[in-house]
Order: sequence, then structure tokens, then C-alpha cells
Amino acid sequence: MGQHRWLTLGLLVLAALICLLPMLRLAGVAVADWAEGDQSAAWQVLRQRATWLALWHSIATSAGGMLVAMLLGGLFATLVTLTDIRAKALWVFGLMLPMMIPPQVTALAWLQMTGPSSALLQALGMAPPLGSPQPLYSAGGIMLLLGVQHAALVYLAVRTSLLSVPADLIEAAQQAGASRWRAARDVLWPLAQRGLGVGAALAFVSALGNFGIPALLGIPVSYYVLPTLIYQKMAGLGSAMLPQVATLSMLTGLVALAGLALQHGLQKRRSHRLLGHIGQPLQWRLGGWRWCWEALLAIILLAVLAAPLLALLAASLVPALGVRLTPESLSWAAYAEMLGRQGVTWRAGGNSLLLSLAAALLLVLLSLPLAWLLTRRNGLLGRQARLGTWLQGLLELPYAIPGVVLAVACILAFARPLPWWNVGLYGTLWLILLAYLARFWIVALRPVLGAMQELDPAMEEAAQLAGAGMRQRLQHILAPLLAPAIWAAGLLVFLTALNELTVSALLWSAGNETLGVLIFNFNESGESVLASAISVLIVLFVVLAMLLLAHLGRHLPRGAIPWRN
Repeated sequence: MGQHRWLTLGLLVLAALICLLPMLRLAGVAVADWAEGDQSAAWQVLRQRATWLALWHSIATSAGGMLVAMLLGGLFATLVTLTDIRAKALWVFGLMLPMMIPPQVTALAWLQMTGPSSALLQALGMAPPLGSPQPLYSAGGIMLLLGVQHAALVYLAVRTSLLSVPADLIEAAQQAGASRWRAARDVLWPLAQRGLGVGAALAFVSALGNFGIPALLGIPVSYYVLPTLIYQKMAGLGSAMLPQVATLSMLTGLVALAGLALQHGLQKRRSHRLLGHIGQPLQWRLGGWRWCWEALLAIILLAVLAAPLLALLAASLVPALGVRLTPESLSWAAYAEMLGRQGVTWRAGGNSLLLSLAAALLLVLLSLPLAWLLTRRNGLLGRQARLGTWLQGLLELPYAIPGVVLAVACILAFARPLPWWNVGLYGTLWLILLAYLARFWIVALRPVLGAMQELDPAMEEAAQLAGAGMRQRLQHILAPLLAPAIWAAGLLVFLTALNELTVSALLWSAGNETLGVLIFNFNESGESVLASAISVLIVLFVVLAMLLLAHLGRHLPRGAIPWRN
């Protein structure tokens, strides 16, 4: 029991240091500045019209993106879950891909698909006249892309609700004389609407913290949301900057937490008691209409995924922005420049790989013993369920709040030299790594925890009776049995961290760029062709990693890999 207590204490202290301490420091700076009165920097920023305008923009664009996500995610979830539509894995993979692609890449791809300088539209003879405005530089453009980016969240939530509706319940309604549409309206919808509400809340909160899309589409026309306003404030200097940024971060975090409270309220709300075979939902036969619905899904994926990525590829193959793509103008110069002559590409790629691999490895090593403590009764957390719940909530907090809030919190907490190490972490890769550990710990824990809960403890108990200690059981019994879940957790963290921008946009410094920051900086400096080239390579890497995860998902519980149907 002593080993269990030391392990529990160590995990609690570590979680408090990297997840709770930055949040407390952020709140402390904001509250201390507020207490100075009406002339404090915090009160000044709260009196500025730009603050409340950015808050309104954040709420409006997040709500608009939520509606788009509800439409796309709800449609895909209904057709994939409840009908005999073919190629289900293909539709799910296509819907999930935008969520895994970095948001700045999504925004850049759509920018290359629209407007007068689009290489793809010029090659097709469909480009608008030179001088025409870029339609995506607007609130509507931000809403559209936020919806596309987060539609997968709605899909997952709605699909979970639909899977819980037994087929015999709908069949009974139809046998009583109800038409298919009436059964769907009066029986299916009331049972599934909670999932739609949960997915909508998730999409809203995720859109609220998105930085890449509002930055690329909003900053050029001075349309600021709270994350981009914080980014602009961080670019300023002076003693008032940090209190102002802390106040804006607290405001952003409060809005996000309100959305999370709504989500948890919907999840805990009393649901209808269902009888039947849960997990075997109705499979409606579409008959002659099946090809029509499949064509609709194909058109949607062509418009929101294939066309933007083709435009991104076309933009990377022209010598300069605005040049029409022809066999004569086709050029690989951007790839040669990025891979051969731009040293910053390899440096940023190396930094991203190092940070992602380190975060994945460390979090997997931490998640295995933590999942064991949370599921086994002989662990301290297993007997004290409330403590385990609080610990999981603590780990979820840095992932749930907007990344820009976490970045500001880390700056405030670790800007000063550490007491035992006379070196500051600010401006180093160590601070980005700490932020990654805080943000993605829950991502690594979920697959391992799910697999641990389904694992029969008999073999572990036999090893314990034979005299095996806790470390031996974890290393020689549990780790091999949970290997697929561990690999999946590591790959999920690696893939998510590799494409991260929101946190690193505020934490990077010269020489410590990441791939997300590199794309953002190239686009900001007008080098969109180079940004497109590196974005194409990242998309290819993401697709390959997702396919690998899908292969590993065959050995995992349902839901461990989101895009596995």
C-alpha cells in the first residue's frame, strides 16, 4: 500500500504543478490587478470597446460555427448510424480529417480555393476578376470554417446517442402505423436530442478557443475575437500588458467554462429509460434513394475537403501567388525552397517532432499507472472515487479551456527563474513542452483508461499472489496487454501536438519555432506559396498517421479511435 500512496501522491503533485499552478497564477495576477481600483490595467481593458466587441465576435462566430457543425455532423451521424449507406468508413474518415488538420492549414486551404488569386480557380477559368474581395475575410467565412473544423465533435456525440436507441423501439412505432418520418420525429429525435445538445456545446467551446482560423481570416480585416485580441496585446510592451492579457484570458476562460457547464449539464440530465438491445440501432434501408444520399455526402466532402486541399496543392505548385497553374508554370520550387534552402523548415520540423515525441512518451508513461489507480480497487484512487473524479477534472481543465488562455497562464507561472534552477523557462522549448503535457494529458489517458476498464484483472491478481510487486505487474502484465491502447494514446498525442498552434503561437521564440507557427508566420509575411507547400506535407503526414491509428483501432474498445466507425 505504501507504493500505491507514493504513486498517487506523485501523480497528484505533478498534475497540480503543470495543470493547476498556471491557472492559479493567472487568476492571481488578474485579481491582484483588479483590486488596485478603477485605474488599474485590468479595469482599463474592461472599459475598452474593443474588448466587448471581441467578446461579441467570439460568441457570434462560435455560435455560427456551432450551427454549421450541427448541420454537417448531425447529417453524417444520422446516415452513417441509422441507414444502410455504403462506404461508411470513407465518409467518417473524410468528416474527421478537418478536425485533425491544423486550423491554420484549413484556413489557408480555403483561402487558396477562393478569391482572384486562387491557382485552382485560375486553372479552371473560374477565378473572379483581379481586385475582387476575398469572401472568407468576414465573420461568415470564420463561421463556415469553424463549423467544418468541428463538425466531427457533433458527429461523435450524436452517434453515441443514436447507438443507444434500440431498433425494436422504432420498429414498434412503425408496426403501430407510424410512418418512418413520424417515428423519427416522435420517437427517435426525443431520445437523440441530448447528444445533439452535447455535440453543439462541444463545438461551441472548441470554436471559442480556435486561434488559427480567426487569425488568418479575421486579422487582415481587423475582425478580432478574444484569442486574436490576446495575441495582439501580447505583441505590445509595457507594464500594463500582462495584467490586461490576464484579464482577457480570464474573460475567455469564463465563457468557455460556461459552455462546458452547459455540456456537462446536458450529459447528466435525466434521460429516458430504454429497453432493448443497446448498441444495435435501427438500420433503415434506403432502397433506391441510397445513391442520392451517397451522392450528397460525396458532394459535401468534395466541397469542404477535397476542393480546398486540391487548391492548397495547386497553390504550392506555382512560382508565385496569382500565377495561373499550367503545365508550363508548374514548379516544385516551393518544395525545394522549404526542404533544401530554408533552414527554418528543418528547425521547426525538428522542434515539433521533438516536442510531440517527448509529450507522447511522457504522457503515456504517466497515463498507464494513473489509469491503473483509477480502475483497480487496490489503488488509493480506486477506493476514493471522489478524489479520482477531481483528478480527472483537473486533467481535463487545460484541454477544455482555450489554448491561448493556457499559454498566458504558463507565461505568468514560469516566466521567472525556477527556485531550484536559476534559469527561466520563458522563450524555451521546455515551456512549450510543459504546456503540451498539461493540454494533452487527458488525450493520452482516455484510450488507456478505456482499455484498462475492459481488461480482466484475473491475470494481474494471479501475478500479485505469486509475489509480483506493483512495478512488475505494470511492466510485465498490464503494459503488454494494453500495448494497442498505449500506442494509440501516444499516436493521438503526437499527432495533435505536432499540428498545434494556439499554445505555441504565444510561447515560441526565435529558434524555437514549431510547424504551426512556421505556417502562420509565412502566411503573415506574404509567403503563401511556401506556406502552402509545407501545409501539403503536413496534410500527407496527418492522413498517414490517421490510417495507422485506424489500423491500431481494430484492437481497441469502440470509441478509442474517433474516426473508426
